[in-house]
Amino acid sequence: MRAVFLDAATFSPEVSLIPPDGVSDWQSYGATEQDEALIIERLQDAEIAVINKVVITASIIDQLPKLKMIQVTATGVDNVDAKACATKNIEISNVAGYAQGSVPEHTFMLMLSAMRALRYYNDAVNTGRWREEGGFCLNDVALYDLQGKTLGIIGAGEIGRRVAGIARAFAMTVLLAERPGCAPRNAQYSAFDEVLARSDVLSLHCPLNEETKGLINAQTIGKMQRKPLVINLARGGVVDSQAVVEALENKQLFGYASDVFSQEPPSEDEPLLAIADHPRVVFTPHNAWAGLGAQTRLWEMLREQVTQFIHSYQP
Repeated sequence: MRAVFLDAATFSPEVSLIPPDGVSDWQSYGATEQDEALIIERLQDAEIAVINKVVITASIIDQLPKLKMIQVTATGVDNVDAKACATKNIEISNVAGYAQGSVPEHTFMLMLSAMRALRYYNDAVNTGRWREEGGFCLNDVALYDLQGKTLGIIGAGEIGRRVAGIARAFAMTVLLAERPGCAPRNAQYSAFDEVLARSDVLSLHCPLNEETKGLINAQTIGKMQRKPLVINLARGGVVDSQAVVEALENKQLFGYASDVFSQEPPSEDEPLLAIADHPRVVFTPHNAWAGLGAQTRLWEMLREQVTQFIHSYQP
């Protein structure tokens, strides 16, 4: 089968992207713009499309009669029109569980960086401000410990639960949030509003869907009695950016750390960029998933899935 990878540059150069077994014709593009004509041109004769963030719409699918499978190199598949694929009998496959180490570690990197104002103090050393101050140490912005703090987790899947395990090693109290408006399913979960009220740190690991879109907004922030640090490792759309900016400016939030934005890369008018210099604000460019070990596992899992599809495919 002919397979085409539209955005291979989302992987690090150190990762060897060996084509799956059974692929007789392999074409790889570093990047593909979100241009319908270009996407159709590159996938015209493909039976398997491998994508990361390229959006595959119903219109595109209608113009690719040979397409049999769309393999997404990520867990989320919201960039593929599932209804159109079902109509054309095109299989959609994703890769899950590859970043169970990488994303939790990144979560705590962001958490610790904001709690201890890492970027602020790093700049103080690099710019010579510490030297100008003259003291043996500099601590004009408070450093906070994780020990004794309460961590609320929204999205208690595999990654969320691994974050919980690390948090307990830091002697944090962990609360797993039930879905909004639902009673806790068991004793391990707490009501959503209770988690908002009790958390010193709130970590987001939920998928983006109709239920979670804009979940962190002015109303839910108003329920956060402890004015927490909010960490977003979910999707940019889970958070109302303007509400976060206003809450931070009004001291309703301690800080905000995120690996994701609603538009990636963020546009110049992204509201969150207005608070980028805040000592409790930390941004990374959607690379929490991208530890080299995680990328290698992802590609191994993808190769196995595509190979299995090819071997089992029956016209």
